[in-house]
Amino acid sequence: MRPRMELAHFQKLDVYKRSKELVKDVYRTMKTFPSEERYALCEQLRRSVISIPSNIAEGMGRWSPKEQMHHLEFAFGSLAEVLSQMDIACDLGYITDSELTTIMNHYYVISRMLSGLKTSIEKRIDNQASLNVKH
Repeated sequence: MRPRMELAHFQKLDVYKRSKELVKDVYRTMKTFPSEERYALCEQLRRSVISIPSNIAEGMGRWSPKEQMHHLEFAFGSLAEVLSQMDIACDLGYITDSELTTIMNHYYVISRMLSGLKTSIEKRIDNQASLNVKH
């Protein structure tokens, strides 16, 4: 059991929590892949899916809003990679259409959340720019 500690700012974000759910679902699904994929598709999937919450955390740990957005773009790119790789896994018969649908649902929800977070950060950048113009 984890010790009770104050959560870091990024751990409170719904998009971070949802991306961790995606990690768990992808890892669970990869257990059914054939052994010959352990060092090919599975390894690439691990890197891609772990990159999503990792980039959200790293971005939110940055002071600069532009750097935050940069890392959210990385997270979105990794999210697209995961969907692509799982789509290929479905074509190869490693996962079912139902399992792919679950991943696609994560994709659409997380992509909307990332977009909303990006919009929020853009507004902060615009507000800072307008404050700098007034002074």
